[in-house]
Amino acid sequence: MSGQPLAEVFGFPVDDFSQEAERHRQNHLCPFHNGVPNCTKDKVEDPLGVCSIFSGSEAIITCPIRFRQDWRITRDVATFFFPKGTTWIALPEVRLSDKAGRPAGNIDLALVAYDENNRVTDFGALEVQAVYITGNVRQPFEYYMQDPSNRVGMNWPGVIRPDFLSSSRKRLAPQLLYKGGILNAWKKKLAIAVDIGFFSSLPPLPAVVRSEADMAIFVYELLREPEQSQYQLSLRRTVYTMFQLALTTITQAEAGQEQEFVARLQTRLAERLRRLV
Repeated sequence: MSGQPLAEVFGFPVDDFSQEAERHRQNHLCPFHNGVPNCTKDKVEDPLGVCSIFSGSEAIITCPIRFRQDWRITRDVATFFFPKGTTWIALPEVRLSDKAGRPAGNIDLALVAYDENNRVTDFGALEVQAVYITGNVRQPFEYYMQDPSNRVGMNWPGVIRPDFLSSSRKRLAPQLLYKGGILNAWKKKLAIAVDIGFFSSLPPLPAVVRSEADMAIFVYELLREPEQSQYQLSLRRTVYTMFQLALTTITQAEAGQEQEFVARLQTRLAERLRRLV
């Protein structure tokens, strides 16, 4: 599969030509609980049905809906949020506001515990972090979709790769600052579901024992056994941490050499002064 950037399209590996996989491709279907039967990524009428892309031989999740396979993430996270035996339900896209009533974004999945009278007794927030892509992935996607069986082994010439840095700076960090800050003020637990490739790009997070944690990172990977058609979402590890410590670690850049920056300033200064002569 060298040169093929696409790992999964409309829920199935690009080299899967089973009747079910073909049906999903032809009808633009999403098998991962999108809320509607069809994929709606990017455009409703012309969806970008790429669930994951290759980074080397590893499939990296690029669509947040992909994490919903079998709703495993909610079952995993519920064990962190609530005591065993708690009755709970997952509610998608719940609006969150700050003290002034200004929107702070939607919680991807709010896990809500409730009693025998159907009253809320507790809750926690699950945020799902897919990975941004460097390069125009729609081009190889549309090329593949025109003739999947003959283009599955294509050697795409363009650069299509995961953009882990933008994923943390433009997506994860703002989520922690705004939504995470509000939840932490309420003393509610926060869980983040990420792909293993993305997690590996983050700085090491300070770990605590589970009983002390108010935040947890659930790290998943896509595994495909020879006898399986689809990739299976598998929990690789869970990192229990504290919100404030994790926020500082993720959002605070490690300082480089000041001398290098001063040298850059010196060069720019010299260039500017030459123009003024």
